[in-house]
Amino acid sequence: MATDSDLILGEHTRVLDQRWRVTLPAEWVQLLAGEDLCCTLIKERPGCLSLWNAQRWQARLDQELQVIRSKLQAGKLEGKLPQVQALGRLLSTRQATVQLGKQGRLLVPEGFRPFLEVEPGQSVVLVGAALCVEIWEPSRWNAYLARRLPRFSRLIELLSQ
Repeated sequence: MATDSDLILGEHTRVLDQRWRVTLPAEWVQLLAGEDLCCTLIKERPGCLSLWNAQRWQARLDQELQVIRSKLQAGKLEGKLPQVQALGRLLSTRQATVQLGKQGRLLVPEGFRPFLEVEPGQSVVLVGAALCVEIWEPSRWNAYLARRLPRFSRLIELLSQ
């Protein structure tokens, strides 16, 4: 399993099989999943799902939710209850615990399939996004790259200062 300093990097094209499965590179499985092969799948943006180490994701989520709980208890979100409800709805549908197969295959759950915008037999792009693995519909990935690559130099300078 990855430590906080391990980065998952790379790009691979895979075909989504007829049973809605995609095989991850073995080295990514080792970095991403513990011995139980348990991960958390997230609806990231239309045409993109992200796959996280379950413990890493839960720790991140718990930290953010603790701040919200504290604000609720202190009455600091009184005028924002509709936003809190919206957050609850999104949290309820946005993530799922998944278990990778022994060969590193991810079965895309039913509720995530339309969001990915890919049908069985079509290609997906697997992207190492440093802390997680992203699964992209290819044209969405290309559009993302077209927007973000021109800013790459600024981004790496910002993060490395």
